[in-house]
Amino acid sequence: MRMFVAVVEEGSVTGAARRLHISQPALSQAMVALERRLGLELLVRHRTGISPTDAGRTLLIESQAVLARHDQALAALTRHDTTGEVLRLGIPLELPPDLLPGPLATLGAVHPETRVQARHASTAAQLEALRSADLDVGLVRERPAGPDLDAILAVEERLGVLLARTRAESVATDRGIRLDALARLDWVGFPRSGSPAWFDELSAILRSHGVDPGGEATSGEQLIAEVKMAAVTSGRAFALAPPHWSRPMPDDVSWYPLIGNPLVRRTWAVWPADSRRRDIAVFVDALQNESATGA
Repeated sequence: MRMFVAVVEEGSVTGAARRLHISQPALSQAMVALERRLGLELLVRHRTGISPTDAGRTLLIESQAVLARHDQALAALTRHDTTGEVLRLGIPLELPPDLLPGPLATLGAVHPETRVQARHASTAAQLEALRSADLDVGLVRERPAGPDLDAILAVEERLGVLLARTRAESVATDRGIRLDALARLDWVGFPRSGSPAWFDELSAILRSHGVDPGGEATSGEQLIAEVKMAAVTSGRAFALAPPHWSRPMPDDVSWYPLIGNPLVRRTWAVWPADSRRRDIAVFVDALQNESATGA
């Protein structure tokens, strides 16, 4: 909704992309995906800019109302003076749906006075926030170096691919898809700045299987589901995703396992090494127990 509102208010994709701090191609693809999902033409493209259709004006009014109410609700909540500790938890864009409920329930049972504030952020942003004391626990894609942060492995995920079914017909087998069969397709990647070590590991494995990882995504561009789907639906690209991918997919896109599981994504729980907070220790221990039972 914020992306659509920005495009209409700015009158151009370029201006909206600058305002939202994302790349212009990503925003254009998201608008196309939005129109396809709703089955309506929302925007009219002119040489001088963009204007909304009648349907687009309706969506604009409704979106502005929803966003205003959302922001009002958040502002109202922040005015409550609640006693007890706050555990600020960093979360990446994708996590197994069964990873956090158990540890959070354990934390709530042992330390009911602790409130959890979750925020989505990249690995690099979380590590910076941990070191500046703006975050208490982070869930990141690479194990940090140095003695100032402690870490445990929270979960491992064997990544598969999101692929247009028309494209998969020529490369898929009963066991899945070989990574080298994707050599002629583009990878819908993510900015290296968000997680340099994980990006480099992925790129190296792709190259070793004959897949060109291509240019780095624009810094600040989020790997949102709409962008993935718009690129994959064209049949010229693939995206990596875990088996539990829960976002809506077009009818002509499916998830396929990679034969041999060449790509394994690891998520680490990280916290300051000098922390003496018992609620953090309880939460981390519960995460470790969840991982040990196969979450």
